[in-house]
Amino acid sequence: MAMRRILRAAALAAALLTSTAVHGAQTQASADFSKFMEDYWVWTLEELPLQAAMQGYKEYEGRLGSLSIEYMQWRKASFEKFMRRLEAIPDAGLNEEERLNKAILLHSLRDDRDRFGSRHEMILFRPYGAWHSGLADLLASLPFQTKAHYERHIAYLNDFLRVNAEGIATSREALRQGLVQSCAVLNGFEKTIQVHIVKDVSHSAFMKPFARKPSSISEADWAVLKARAEEIVSQKIIPALQELETFYLKEYAPNCRESVSVASLPDGAAYYAALVRVATSTDLTPDDIHQIGLKEVARIRAEMDKVIERSGFKDDRKAFIEMLRTDPRFYAKSPDELVMRARALAKQIDGELPKLFRRLPRLPYTVKPMGADYAEGAPTAYFNPGMLEAGLPGIFEINTSKLDQRPLFELPALTLHEAVPGHHLQISLQQEMEMPEIRRHRIGFTAFTEGWGLYAELLGYEMGLYDDPYAEFGRLSYEMWRACRLVVDTGIHAKGWSKEQAIEYLLENTALSRHNIEAEVNRYIASPGQALAYKIGELKIRELRAKAEKALGEKFDLRAFHDAVLENGSVPLDVLESHINGWIARQQQQAAQKAA
Repeated sequence: MAMRRILRAAALAAALLTSTAVHGAQTQASADFSKFMEDYWVWTLEELPLQAAMQGYKEYEGRLGSLSIEYMQWRKASFEKFMRRLEAIPDAGLNEEERLNKAILLHSLRDDRDRFGSRHEMILFRPYGAWHSGLADLLASLPFQTKAHYERHIAYLNDFLRVNAEGIATSREALRQGLVQSCAVLNGFEKTIQVHIVKDVSHSAFMKPFARKPSSISEADWAVLKARAEEIVSQKIIPALQELETFYLKEYAPNCRESVSVASLPDGAAYYAALVRVATSTDLTPDDIHQIGLKEVARIRAEMDKVIERSGFKDDRKAFIEMLRTDPRFYAKSPDELVMRARALAKQIDGELPKLFRRLPRLPYTVKPMGADYAEGAPTAYFNPGMLEAGLPGIFEINTSKLDQRPLFELPALTLHEAVPGHHLQISLQQEMEMPEIRRHRIGFTAFTEGWGLYAELLGYEMGLYDDPYAEFGRLSYEMWRACRLVVDTGIHAKGWSKEQAIEYLLENTALSRHNIEAEVNRYIASPGQALAYKIGELKIRELRAKAEKALGEKFDLRAFHDAVLENGSVPLDVLESHINGWIARQQQQAAQKAA
């Protein structure tokens, strides 16, 4: 009996020691992870001072980012350091939420290392502009209500001089290393600079905030602020832009590369393979994606043919697309008409959202025309995320240049994707979630974000937006466009396609205008891999919805499914799949308990 008590006491002591050790490990791992999150967030604020300022960290106001090679090297070394530190924290000592955050952070750090850690990031020119366009776009989206806002504006103008010098120096070194943008996408690039070199400073985009005096600012303060800004723009900004123009025309443009493929650059093939992994958050190879694209193009083409047949059109598919491209009834007659139609459609969609979602964001969004200084070389639309802390709404920017290339039958799919329930809804919800700031404001996965945007276009059926064959064909054309991207992007960068070959493929398979197609192909050349994310992400979300519908039958709730897809914010596709599989299992369990 005594021996039994001794043995039992020894066993209890051992159990307590084990429990204490496990609890200690958990406590230490959790503490290490919390400290990691804190340190990584502080570093992120330093890395992204503009974003930090918008989130209310006033000590970062007036600072723009950096384009220096030293900064790029510091960023790469930091990613490596944070990765090693995160990998050293054991999963066994973390709770479920911490393990999820760790997996997402590790995935994001690897992506950032592969994308931003490459010297290819020294290629700073894109067909729609560079750092000069970015500053003008930024200033157009900031609030201007107080004297402090205008002081911040002046600080940004002053800091632009540093950024401009860094951009030129980095581009000069990139030229020396053979890392230069393709000639095929730079036609007319100089116009994006020249539009800001004005004789009358009052016409400068950088002076737009002074078009109207807020009532909170006195006349005397207003006069001083405006005079300071005018002096900076005329005496510093415009000469800096003239220096950029000279560098571009005399040094950069004459040495642009003839090829369109990133594979032609030093280490280009490996860089493209890495970009494919980053964009899709999968291990798919360029060839895998090319084949998926070919299959999707064939499937969507068959659906297009059915829509043409239902429309009553008597000629073939090619003639139908030509009719869509040329019939004036499908095009707005003025920029104002295009924007007003988009605004009306956005408001109509707003009213449909409660039918498809239980949770909606608090942050509103607005619809505005795209800036004229970069619209010519830009895609059909952009979405710029807002931020509640900074008083910034989401902005759905519509390209109102070349109206004969902006068909109205594409507007429903475009608005669903860029505004709601696409980018604005998803990004704004993420910003409002109870999760670490680093995940709410910095981390995102393009395959999820753009996959959701493309999936959102499908929800137009549930909203009754595709009630005529032209609007439905417009949606199919947009889906075909994203499927063609899989073929064209990999074709250009992995299979030796020419720019004209890519253009002809899109002309043959979509209803997009030639101008839009050329702008898109320029984008694929200048930003390799990014365009692959849309279709790969959308296919995964559609696959998971079909799986949930089949598993839950009559118990499937579309609103609950959408909330489940979005409730963790932007995540890698494998994390999304695991989460939805768990959600389906919980729904089945709850249904079984109710039935019992």
